[in-house]
Amino acid sequence: MSRETLDLWFDTACPWAWMTSRWGLEVAKVRDIDVKFHVMSLNILNRDKDIPADYRELMDRALAPMRIVTAAIAEHGEEFTEPLYTAIGTRIHPGGEKDFDKAVAEALDEVGLPADLMKYGERDDYDAALQESHDEALALVGDDVGTPICRVAGTAFFGPVVTPAPKGEDAGRLFDGVLAVASTPGFFELKRTRNQDPVFD
Repeated sequence: MSRETLDLWFDTACPWAWMTSRWGLEVAKVRDIDVKFHVMSLNILNRDKDIPADYRELMDRALAPMRIVTAAIAEHGEEFTEPLYTAIGTRIHPGGEKDFDKAVAEALDEVGLPADLMKYGERDDYDAALQESHDEALALVGDDVGTPICRVAGTAFFGPVVTPAPKGEDAGRLFDGVLAVASTPGFFELKRTRNQDPVFD
């Protein structure tokens, strides 16, 4: 049997993408899979949408970290994608850091990347690469969803949206279910109203 790859698209500002990413890394401990992370941008997704002012402010702040992550990947290699995302996300989500610049600067130092990458937060040098990865995700699922986006067995979905992130065999069982629906021709969605905020544990 060929080894599965679980592709996950993220924006560092999204707590639900964070939960899904932690689930994916747990799955890799109990199933024979590779987890590969990809960038996308909630700023790009919502750029032309009518959204509340407080969410617009978050979207404005969310762009710089994704520009920096994209620059880090382009200049230093894809192997930095997951550790840099983990270092940033740990500060922003369970850590509660609201200053994204501080979170990113500390994360760059933690993973051994140069602080000079911070300059890309205000520059568009790698916007085309961010846009390309973002567009790839939306081409798979449509433009009426956001993060997280996952792909397995050649099929992509918005989600799974879950909190707290399952661990151990619980994570594996959820993956088995995602794999089952991904392998079912014509399957599109399961959904219920979300009534709980992210639980970071």
